[in-house]
Amino acid sequence: MHLVTWRDPLWEKISAYFSTRRIIAGLSIALAGSLFLYLAWVEESHPWLEIPAALLFLWGLLRSGKRIWFWSGFFLGLLWFWWIGLSFRHYGHPWAVPFVDLAVALVYGLLFWLLAWTAERIASIFHLPSSIPLKALAIWALSGIHPFGFDWFKPELTLVHTPFGVDKVHFALLLTTLLLVETALCLRSGQKLEKAALLFSALGSLFLALSPEKVATVVAESDGPILLAGTKIPIEKKWDPRYLRKEIDSVMDRIDRAICREKRVIVLPESVLPIFLNRNPRILEALKERSRKIDIVIGALYYDKKHKENRNSAYHFRGGSFTVADKVVLVPFGEANPLPRWAGRILNRIFFDGAPDYRPARKPTDFTIDGKTFRSAVCYEGTSERLYTDHPKRIVMLSNNGWFTPSIEPTLQRLLLEYYARKYGTTIYHSVNMSDSYVIRPTRPHRL
Repeated sequence: MHLVTWRDPLWEKISAYFSTRRIIAGLSIALAGSLFLYLAWVEESHPWLEIPAALLFLWGLLRSGKRIWFWSGFFLGLLWFWWIGLSFRHYGHPWAVPFVDLAVALVYGLLFWLLAWTAERIASIFHLPSSIPLKALAIWALSGIHPFGFDWFKPELTLVHTPFGVDKVHFALLLTTLLLVETALCLRSGQKLEKAALLFSALGSLFLALSPEKVATVVAESDGPILLAGTKIPIEKKWDPRYLRKEIDSVMDRIDRAICREKRVIVLPESVLPIFLNRNPRILEALKERSRKIDIVIGALYYDKKHKENRNSAYHFRGGSFTVADKVVLVPFGEANPLPRWAGRILNRIFFDGAPDYRPARKPTDFTIDGKTFRSAVCYEGTSERLYTDHPKRIVMLSNNGWFTPSIEPTLQRLLLEYYARKYGTTIYHSVNMSDSYVIRPTRPHRL
């Protein structure tokens, strides 16, 4: 049997990744790419801190090799998504938390490594002078790469509180600026005219990367006639049958009080009624009766009798009748397993008590609320680009963040919503369990 020794070429290749210098470089890049998130978490966001951090993050990746890219992706996976494993506490598997977090970090480490390796390999094959333009292309494309269908990693998110645009055109212009500066720095000292031309072009590209679109996030229970009736119900109580009666009574009381305050719309969070609402005629009738005085948007489960399937849905009650909006985009692993069917069944049996996957709807559902059109979004799907591609003017979103609190998850979710509000000019009304409810508005008209 051949044993790998410290002189073995394979061992030398592996050990090259564990250089202290490369690990520190990768961590530094990841910290620069995460500063905006943690500043938002402690409510200290400031564009003049986030601008240099975002530029250093992008610049550091452009100038680094595939080994540093691996560690950058690894630490970004940890810093952005360490909260993912927390949900396993509620399934009785707290031991799985560090293993899930390590797996997520490795997925992003390998993704970053693969992109950098591909860029360097193509540059080598075609004898290109540098792989940096190809790495810029990889960074630009990263927000379109979704490991296991999870699309919360977007490099453009680092710019959400800055004057730079967050759409693909503005992001490409910002990367072009960095490429022009890098090219200018590589010129010989005698090429002053060429260097000046490149830096002047970089300045123009930087100017074009600026965007006037901004958003204002208002943390408030009430927004005019609309009441965002957030809740603070821990997961352990939400799904405990002993608390069901109390939860139902609380919902009815919140609706009655909204009627007394002469609100026209009340929005309650995802699964605020942890029941198959369409199979509970008594509660349906109580909500239908109240909807003659106020529009009610409420999260609950829906049972599709025809297909014998469970769905995580939003119900809109109005004028004594109701409409159901099923989720279009399901949570990877949490609601739909992205693995092959045989592997998904095993994973569901081990971690989720054999629960079946939910079934997604084919297209988004729009509600007419108080005479205006609102797109329905239930938690995760509200952070998916699929719901925004036709530029909806308004989204009413219901979430249950109890699975991941306390953590940075609610903050990252809000930043993603601000990103989409800036990019598509959408106003988002967000009613949440276990974190603040809020409204996100573009502060000036969005120009297409």
